[in-house]
Amino acid sequence: MTDGIIAHDEGVRQEKERDDIAALAKGGRTNLFGFFLRLAARIPFLFIAGRAAVYGPAALGRFASALVVIELTSMICTMGEKRGLALRLSNSEGKVHPANVVADGSILALLASCAAALFFYLVPAPMFPGGHYTEMDRLMVIAIPPLTMTEIWLAALAYRLRVSPTVWSRAIVEPWAISILAGAMIWIAPHSGLSIAYIGSIFAAALTAFIPFVREYGMPQGWRPRPREMRKLAIRSAPIALADTIEWGTRRVDIFLLGFLAPASAVGVYYAAQQVASLPQKLKTSFEPVLGPVITRNLKEKDYAAIARQVCQVGFWITAAQAGIALALGLPGEGVMGLVGREFVGGTGALAFLLAAEVVAATAVVSEAALIYVAKMRNLVVSLVTIGVQAALTFGGILLMQHWGYNSLYQAATAAAALMVSLGFASLVKSHMLARFLGQSINNWRWALVWAAVPAVVIGYLATRFLPEWAELAFGIPAILGAYLLVIWKKAFGPEDRKLFQKTKSA
Repeated sequence: MTDGIIAHDEGVRQEKERDDIAALAKGGRTNLFGFFLRLAARIPFLFIAGRAAVYGPAALGRFASALVVIELTSMICTMGEKRGLALRLSNSEGKVHPANVVADGSILALLASCAAALFFYLVPAPMFPGGHYTEMDRLMVIAIPPLTMTEIWLAALAYRLRVSPTVWSRAIVEPWAISILAGAMIWIAPHSGLSIAYIGSIFAAALTAFIPFVREYGMPQGWRPRPREMRKLAIRSAPIALADTIEWGTRRVDIFLLGFLAPASAVGVYYAAQQVASLPQKLKTSFEPVLGPVITRNLKEKDYAAIARQVCQVGFWITAAQAGIALALGLPGEGVMGLVGREFVGGTGALAFLLAAEVVAATAVVSEAALIYVAKMRNLVVSLVTIGVQAALTFGGILLMQHWGYNSLYQAATAAAALMVSLGFASLVKSHMLARFLGQSINNWRWALVWAAVPAVVIGYLATRFLPEWAELAFGIPAILGAYLLVIWKKAFGPEDRKLFQKTKSA
């Protein structure tokens, strides 16, 4: 009798874990499709911003400097709801109307983002280190509130495993809107075209997220603002908010420092390289919204072994995908950067380091997805150390390059190398921390990744050596990616891994 009960419980546990893996695979698969849509949309924007006579590297650099401040501010204003919302919704199931739970954090975020927007409109100097901006450029701050609210709406939808709105908002509407508007502004408002395009794209993405959110959650019922509860929420969410902000800041502190130490044209070249390199970064964010709810449910049941398996599973998926895309975009890097404009080819070194940084960051990302719930303060300390190391390496490296007489493009490559080193440090420390808490090994590395890289490197070398640039991009990139994926599929992917590409019904 007892053996039968134990066997039944084990069967239920295994079935639940299969459902969790299926849910993770479905969410990642949906956003993997979104990655290719984002890639198709982001290239036209970079092409327009880099090659149009009214824009160019300097205009793109000024735009990037403002973007750093705006997006950092928005991340702070979310009050940690991007990832903390999953835990609050999980704990309040059956007790409070879900729309009310979301409303508590939303009103706090909205007030903070509006106050921040007003401040930066009145004091625009931090957004434009060079002091060159138009009145329309100053209005970029009105994107802060909708950008903040979009993060919360999409996080709420992801808790219910609704990932397609994220794809529509982030991978289709936002990048295509900014590309189309940037092209149109060449003739309408050339001196502020990039700013207007950005504002339009953020509002379009916010509307795309808001409609499915209202359909899924409805309006709050019997809800009213509670200042005391909102203050408690802000205090409880502070560690997660800071961790989110720091994780995002590691991808922007390099641009911030370059904006102060290097010419605007160098910042523009670096920003273009970062936009290309950030495309595989979206693969990790593909799993984050779904991984959070799965982890919180298993934490309630104290199923630490399941959390470890899910973290390692998702970590391998992210590492494998990012490594393949890094090879496909990095080996023909000069051709990829040349698409933006001939002045951007010098950013190929920065592109290579940035792509490598995304690969080594995968372990830190999936480990942090669990650490923010089980070791918030220790995770925050490691994040602070990480960004401190990166800032020190970036600042010191740029000054060293200047002392040795190297031009600003070498300084940009140094900033990218600093990012790679600091993210590698974070991966080692955070995976070790999570392994100690769970009592399970955390490792997403498999040697098959090396074997898969070998034919990809050979094909990439031959393509860049013997093909013209257009053929290198048109045929070389698909060939590199195809060879890599074939070996990964044959040598590294087991039954659980292949769920990423199978249409499975999630719980």
